[in-house]
Amino acid sequence: MTNRSYRLLIGSLLLIFLYFDIHNGVYLLILLMFLEGVSNYLLPDLINRFIPVAVGNGNNLAPVQNLTRFSFSAERAWRLIVSLLLAFSYIIFDPQLNLLPENIITPLAYVSWFFPWFMGLAILGAGFSAVCPVLILVKWMGFK
Repeated sequence: MTNRSYRLLIGSLLLIFLYFDIHNGVYLLILLMFLEGVSNYLLPDLINRFIPVAVGNGNNLAPVQNLTRFSFSAERAWRLIVSLLLAFSYIIFDPQLNLLPENIITPLAYVSWFFPWFMGLAILGAGFSAVCPVLILVKWMGFK
């Protein structure tokens, strides 16, 4: 499994869970990506370790050639960024959870649905096209 197919899978699952209002599925994806980012046990690496398949290196995803400033993987940083943005937009602004006062949630309710759907489409597009702007930005910032 490549990171490109991982993004395709995550984007597809996120859009399916959002369309059918499967909140636990979205929470599971957020938790999975957050734990991958924190622990450095990435699902594509684990699958490739147990099921050896000859795959390409996938370095064509982010053609940025900058010096590495941080000894932190760009894939891990991408997973942390996506999981935190999804958690912020999906969990914090959920009016049913009552995490924020009603006077803050009500003006932002028309926007809060947009971010998870946009992220799902962007991740799915990154899986199809092999171009992920967030990963390119993270590599440009100096993550390896």
